[in-house]
Amino acid sequence: MTTDVLLTVGTRKGLFIGRRRGGRWELDGPHFNAQAVYSIGIDTRHPVPRLLVGGDSAHWGPSVFHSDDLGASWTEPSVPAVKFPKDTGASLERVWQLHPAGPAAPDVVYAGSEPAALFRSDDRGETFELVRPLWEHPTRSEWVPGGGGEAVHTVVTDPRDADAVTVAVSTAGVFRSRDGGASWAPSNKGVSAVFLPDPDPEFGQCVHKIARDAVDPDRLYLQNHWGVFRSDDAGANWKDVGSGLPSDFGFAVAAHPHRGDVAYVFPIQADSDRVPAGRRCRIYRTSNAGETWEALVTGLPDGDHFGTVLRDALCTDDADPAGVYFGNRNGEVYASADDGDSWQQLASHLPDVLCVRAAVLG
Repeated sequence: MTTDVLLTVGTRKGLFIGRRRGGRWELDGPHFNAQAVYSIGIDTRHPVPRLLVGGDSAHWGPSVFHSDDLGASWTEPSVPAVKFPKDTGASLERVWQLHPAGPAAPDVVYAGSEPAALFRSDDRGETFELVRPLWEHPTRSEWVPGGGGEAVHTVVTDPRDADAVTVAVSTAGVFRSRDGGASWAPSNKGVSAVFLPDPDPEFGQCVHKIARDAVDPDRLYLQNHWGVFRSDDAGANWKDVGSGLPSDFGFAVAAHPHRGDVAYVFPIQADSDRVPAGRRCRIYRTSNAGETWEALVTGLPDGDHFGTVLRDALCTDDADPAGVYFGNRNGEVYASADDGDSWQQLASHLPDVLCVRAAVLG
């Protein structure tokens, strides 16, 4: 029996929703027509799944929507769900991340924003409050925007400890809290910043994405602006594991949902030439925590290819074997139902794909 899977694809001009039933895919949309969808969360911690979407209307501005019927209808709060308090002097430009926390905190959802801030919801994403200790961190005055802006774009929570939260800030690097957000510390030891005069600063790294290992929660994988890294101590220290890749520049990294030491990246040629490494559409997989990498090619385009995969446009579901998914700036979406061994194209000619999320239903 084929697993029923929900696939959500956020694009520059709306949200597309796919369902796999009986081995066949159906894709509909766009929802939020003409809105850029930079963030999606699929919350399966309750009997009824909830979809969360960060939409960005050129006319009405950014907002967070939710659906409890798999996208058939959507609710937008009467007041903005994510809003900066007046005393901050800041206004929301974009919601970059919507992350349901672990099972120990079943109603908690985190939102990462631009300007770079973290917000916390205790009602499954209907209302959020600013996490002030990160916003007021003493290093903040020295944070600078990356190419995509200054944002909290990644949130990782620890399934063993609801108070352990790790975020990535462009371009301030990794910050960790062990007390539910009451205090934060930079956590970038070993992550290089080749674009700075000091290549090994305490903070200031341009981290593009972080993923947590499925078996060892202390093991993290990090795709940097130049460099692929691994931590074996929850981010306290990092080791370069990019050797063997055609390029260690990239945006996306994802971990297998069940198998330890298995992770996926999509190498990009260079920061000055943002096309797939070697102009080939290839996902690379490690099965030994980054010691070696293999190219996954079956079913992917064979010739020159120019579709860049952005930081949130690569993901896995929680099926067994795992589904692996990615979308690119060519508007193509690819899916694998066998851990990445083989691929099929689900969509083409969509708007730029900004983020992809998937989950098993039932």
